[in-house]
Amino acid sequence: MLRIYGRELLLGLAVVAAAVVTAWLMGWWSPRPGFRLFIAEELARYRGGPGDPGLYLALLGRVYDVSSGRRHYEPGAHYSGFAGKVIGRFYGEDGLPTPALTLVEAMIIKGLEASKQEIKEKQKFPPCNAEWSSTRGSRFWCSQKSGGVSRDWIGVPRKLFKPGAKEPQCVCVRTTGPPSDQLPDNPLHRNHGDLDHPNLREYPGCPSLATSCSFPP
Repeated sequence: MLRIYGRELLLGLAVVAAAVVTAWLMGWWSPRPGFRLFIAEELARYRGGPGDPGLYLALLGRVYDVSSGRRHYEPGAHYSGFAGKVIGRFYGEDGLPTPALTLVEAMIIKGLEASKQEIKEKQKFPPCNAEWSSTRGSRFWCSQKSGGVSRDWIGVPRKLFKPGAKEPQCVCVRTTGPPSDQLPDNPLHRNHGDLDHPNLREYPGCPSLATSCSFPP
């Protein structure tokens, strides 16, 4: 059986999935008074066709009223195959979460933590600007907005070798102050910024502190 809440989702499944994650973050997964339980056979009646009582979508065991997004889900529409069907078994007949939902929640947490770490890493090592042409070859350079990261420093191009990655990535590296993992008032740092990071390598033939590196074809 499934829970039902009258929350309207207007776009496609990607938007629905994003809304589910947002709901989970805001604590909407917790039980609420007055929620309704559906068995799969009953939910299958809510396909938005003529004479159907409504148009509902089940995702991760939560049932959504998508009537206002009817053009996406009604019979014959692009997402109609997902309307009125149960995707997984995430709640039992008592309305309580099953181990399957617990597993999904753990995966969501892991994914969010990975996303936060990726954002933090990008702030520390913003991607370089890059261009290539058959006549001039390749060029990497840094600016205060390279990689979509705005900052008060420019940095210098370096190869960043990430564990598991086949190829290094060009990133901009801060050249002054303490390393990012040290406190600003640490008197023991060498004033090299993040240049001493063990996963960084210089580009051969490029001056160590140059903000732009060019390589002929």
